Amino acid sequence: MKSFIIILFSFIFNSVIFAAPPPPPASAPGCWPPPCIPIDGGIVFLIVAGSLYGAKKIIDYRKQQQTTS
Repeated sequence: MKSFIIILFSFIFNSVIFAAPPPPPASAPGCWPPPCIPIDGGIVFLIVAGSLYGAKKIIDYRKQQQTTS
């Protein structure tokens, strides 16, 4: 009986978890202004990660050059 209840709840909550949000109202304007485009955080993260990776590669290259000369 206990496993039946667990399976039943998993089916019920599964449909609630994967439910899609309601569509926006028809009178809402198109979402083109900057507050509606959330790409700033991701781009900043990629730039910072790329800069740190590049700095590490430069430091490793300079260390390698010093040991060989």
